[in-house]
Amino acid sequence: MDQDEAREIKTQLAGYARELAERSGAPGIEASGVPDDAARLVRAPTLALGLAPREDGYAIAVRYRLGVPTARSIARRVAAEAGRAVDVRRTGRIRALGGDAPVVRPPVVTAQAAGETGRARPLRPGVSIAHVDVSAGTLGAFVRSTGGNGTAGAVYALSNWHVLAGSPAARAGDVVVQPGPADGGREPDDRVGTLAALVPLEAGVTQTVDAALALLDDPQVDPTYPVGRVTTTAVALGGEPVGKTGRTTGVTAGRVTAIELDDVVVGYGDELGALRFDDQIEVESTGTGPFSRGGDSGSLVYRQDGVALGLLFAGSETGGTNGGGLTYCNPVGTVLDRLGVTLLR
Repeated sequence: MDQDEAREIKTQLAGYARELAERSGAPGIEASGVPDDAARLVRAPTLALGLAPREDGYAIAVRYRLGVPTARSIARRVAAEAGRAVDVRRTGRIRALGGDAPVVRPPVVTAQAAGETGRARPLRPGVSIAHVDVSAGTLGAFVRSTGGNGTAGAVYALSNWHVLAGSPAARAGDVVVQPGPADGGREPDDRVGTLAALVPLEAGVTQTVDAALALLDDPQVDPTYPVGRVTTTAVALGGEPVGKTGRTTGVTAGRVTAIELDDVVVGYGDELGALRFDDQIEVESTGTGPFSRGGDSGSLVYRQDGVALGLLFAGSETGGTNGGGLTYCNPVGTVLDRLGVTLLR
């Protein structure tokens, strides 16, 4: 089926899935309160629905969590309703990948990390970075303001909210260090900038991005990736070969396996509990290992021709063709629009 037809069927199935979930009597995410109760999160029969690429167009992507029998039952019924044009996958619980607060002290062991966990000057994409009271995530990209409200000539580091802020208590001006505190970064020696802007995350509100900016003290940076400079963006269509460079797993390759995924439920720990995200991108590894792990949050996900597609923020415990889990990304265009910035050229 074509994209418009797939979207229409997805909308119809979403209503059907909600009705089945309500009939099941199992607790929903909205009923869990703040902070989210972990037991309720495990039992909640939430399904994520999106579009999965096929050679002849699109199928309906149906994602449910392993270990939730009600969710499995609902997924089967939704798949039967969708007919043959369906791509059903199970995952473990989906969690934000890194940037957890409070800081782990002493620093965690990073010897097994394939990415850059040490001090990097000039700053470059893929290195460890974080709010001074957070653990560690990844510096995804360098950007400039488009709205005239930024500092003239300033360069900002783009990463996730849970990497550069990490708590609803975070405020503009908070110190950001590189490497992140879990990798030994400390104030003032490792300060590289300050928290400048963020898209708030709020329990009970459906989100589209997990993103924040740090205003850098030194605008002289190295904005190159393994594929060269990444200065343009595109909307993910599904099926694209992609890559990323992250603090934990380094440079990895994958493929976009679903787009426009709604009702992706992501665990954020005690302060925020579980949050729903709409219009997300799913990536699976095309290598022997996972596409991402904890600490890779904030990585820019790009096509092999150097065009940015997404901002990595979460991953599942299981799933994917190699069983190493699935990765979830915010559409990069939405991220940049919400923050009022463009990629550094």
